[in-house]
Amino acid sequence: MSDGGFFMRLRKGLSRSSSRMSDGITGIFTKARLDDETLEELEDLLIASDLGVETAADVAVALGEGRYDKEIAPDEVKDALARIIAERLTPVAQPLEIGAAAKPHVILMVGVNGSGKTTTIGKLAAQFIADGKRVVLTAGDTFRAAAVEQLKVWGTRTGAGVIARETGADAAGLAFDALARAQEDSTDVLLIDTAGRLQNRKELMDELAKIVRVLKKQDDTAPHSVILVLDAATGQNALSQARAFTEIAGITGIIMTKLDGTAKGGILVALAAKFGLPIHAIGIGEGVEDLQPFIPADFARALVGLDEENGA
Repeated sequence: MSDGGFFMRLRKGLSRSSSRMSDGITGIFTKARLDDETLEELEDLLIASDLGVETAADVAVALGEGRYDKEIAPDEVKDALARIIAERLTPVAQPLEIGAAAKPHVILMVGVNGSGKTTTIGKLAAQFIADGKRVVLTAGDTFRAAAVEQLKVWGTRTGAGVIARETGADAAGLAFDALARAQEDSTDVLLIDTAGRLQNRKELMDELAKIVRVLKKQDDTAPHSVILVLDAATGQNALSQARAFTEIAGITGIIMTKLDGTAKGGILVALAAKFGLPIHAIGIGEGVEDLQPFIPADFARALVGLDEENGA
């Protein structure tokens, strides 16, 4: 379990997602037996909540086991749903681990424009530094001066070093130089920002592939983590983003941001079912404390509109 404070923020942040699901469940299961019709309505509700067609069918079938043709109250449905969803999410809930084997541990952050990559890098840097690690940030989004400035602000705020070049500089060359300097300086973690790129823009995806190749020339095990930052509001489009970025850059994990601004929080369940990629953390606000490790039981209960299991 997470601390109660974060759960309450998560519960509030997911309120737009949970209200749709909670109201729908109440509407379907008030004085109703669990039969084919109610299960079909539930499946439709789960699809509308962005869990995806396959996941929605799977969850509905699981709910029906042992409960078919019995009267079931809405709160019982929510509790059962939360447990089923948590079970399916548990295998992918993996904190981002920084091992001692690689120094620096190179983290490449990727995603589309506006997903929250640069802010997430700053939050991660703050957390790593709080753990006593030496951190360097690389402003690899060389197309946007604002992104470079934003990263410099995070460097000042956290005490992390920042490596940057002029607007329009070659991002792969910058990544190469940053890794060389980080190796010389015994840096523990090298976080590399990249330009936001749409998954259907071939030239931008080719540039990302080049960054990966260049890093491997210096350290054939780098990048050690390739994290896809996804904006929860993209809903089902997150699936095509995950597919494209995995093919190009070999995604090793996901961080989902902006869960507090969307009714599409269920997409995290669909992603887990479709790709099985580790989900390292979720974000529900602007503060460093609002990026937390992903805890399936908490997420599932907040998603269906339930309080924390221990009543905290």
